[in-house]
Amino acid sequence: MGDHALPGTPPVPLTLRKSARARRISLRISQLDGRVTLTYPQGVPEAEALNFARMKEDWIRQHLEDRPELSVVQFGQSIPVEGVARRIVPASGRRVQMGTDEIAVPKGAEARRLGRFLKELARDRLTGACDDYAAMLGRPYSSLTIRDTRSRWGSCSSTGGLMFSWRLILAPSDILHYVAAHEVAHLAEMNHSPAFWAQVERIFGDYKDQRRWLRDNGAQLHQYRFDTAMS
Repeated sequence: MGDHALPGTPPVPLTLRKSARARRISLRISQLDGRVTLTYPQGVPEAEALNFARMKEDWIRQHLEDRPELSVVQFGQSIPVEGVARRIVPASGRRVQMGTDEIAVPKGAEARRLGRFLKELARDRLTGACDDYAAMLGRPYSSLTIRDTRSRWGSCSSTGGLMFSWRLILAPSDILHYVAAHEVAHLAEMNHSPAFWAQVERIFGDYKDQRRWLRDNGAQLHQYRFDTAMS
């Protein structure tokens, strides 16, 4: 479709996506890399979609400005794990070890090793939570997958497969549990109807604070990078 951008200082690159499933023009800004995607239906001219983006320019620039800067994890830095700030320090042994206010990583190891530790911790916590909520719901799930998703914290497929962002391990524990309950509730209600929210409340309790926390703070969980060696 060619390269497109909103003019200005700096220009804002746009990724255009024509979709047969889209019913209206929409904009999405990636929490991970700030990419702006403009999606529009098959029958809508490209020029109309671009004009829509131009009308939303102030909104786009404000959201890009509010995005947290990416931060490569390194020794001496603090990162939240289960919502608790823990300082990254060199480990004396060969394993990553988590304490009350520190997380020790073998000196010279790559930051991605810490990332792998956090992913496994997320899998452990989410599996435990989903097992509990599925038992309360009386509906088993078929699989549980951990990914680094950009646009959603979790999902539930029609075959009962659950998927979660591993970055939920950085959030307070009740936030991870809320997302687990949310996706498990979809095993009974594959929608967001009042019946679905009733199931969430039945197995989790009042979820409004956790839902609000994700809306207000979720983008912060994407600021940490684990793909570069620490120094």
